[in-house]
Amino acid sequence: MILPHPMEKRTWSIKELLFVAAGYLQEKGVSNPRLDAEVLLAHVLGVERITLYLEFDRPLTAGEVSSFRRLVKRRADHEPLQYITGKQEFWSLEFTVNPHVLIPRPESELLVEHALRVCGELNKGEEGGLTILDLCTGCGAIAVSIAKELPQAQVWATDCSGEALTVARINTERHGVASRVKLVRGELFEPLRSQGSKFHVIVSNPPYVATEDLETLPRQVRDYEPRQALDGGPGGMVFIERIIKEAPDFLAPSGRVMIEMDARQTARARELVGSVSAYRAWDVIKDYGGLDRVFIAGGR
Repeated sequence: MILPHPMEKRTWSIKELLFVAAGYLQEKGVSNPRLDAEVLLAHVLGVERITLYLEFDRPLTAGEVSSFRRLVKRRADHEPLQYITGKQEFWSLEFTVNPHVLIPRPESELLVEHALRVCGELNKGEEGGLTILDLCTGCGAIAVSIAKELPQAQVWATDCSGEALTVARINTERHGVASRVKLVRGELFEPLRSQGSKFHVIVSNPPYVATEDLETLPRQVRDYEPRQALDGGPGGMVFIERIIKEAPDFLAPSGRVMIEMDARQTARARELVGSVSAYRAWDVIKDYGGLDRVFIAGGR
């Protein structure tokens, strides 16, 4: 398939352009080529995807075809669709994303789901007075989602990337929680050491890809998403180990620390928890694929 040439004079309909673009993306090895073509064209036209089907025969202007062509070529180079459109849905909310932040994944919604469950247990179903910490917040999806669900809670979120925190700030404002989500720049707990704050729940989706596995990642992840937010060092455990060892100093009584990780890392996480006297218990939550995904440890 060949995309329309910029100088081509013919008029294209939505139906014709989607057919050509989907074929072009398929030839380039892009997953879900038809879906991606539809998302990109809807983005260019500023409409919902369903509108494309309702207006299949609508003629497109030369400017619309040209804009669509540019986006399709970016997708053909395996640039993530979310970076092209600048948005990603998470927890039924739309978040701004760009190449400074990881793209939120559905499995990370487990952190939100179980953080909310634990908050309910700790506060007997009431929302007031809880403090939550999100380490390595990235675009702020986890912190914002929790804040939206617990309107009386205070949420802190740290990240070592100033660019990521800029995106997170956009998302806190977009969803009306900027006054309750405090964004702090620094690595893990470092910016909080002088605060004296204690948290009922500490959540984190830290870098946990093993350095030795980075080159095996899908091209659209390996070549486009920020390496700093992926690389967890040897075995992917550098940040996970630090969080487990340091979290007790920041946990409120009966607090919990919850970490997303690879299923192959949970055995080592259990060993680490067993070596820290402040922890009383641990648990592992499986994702919807049946793999161990979220590790939970209870503090003193």
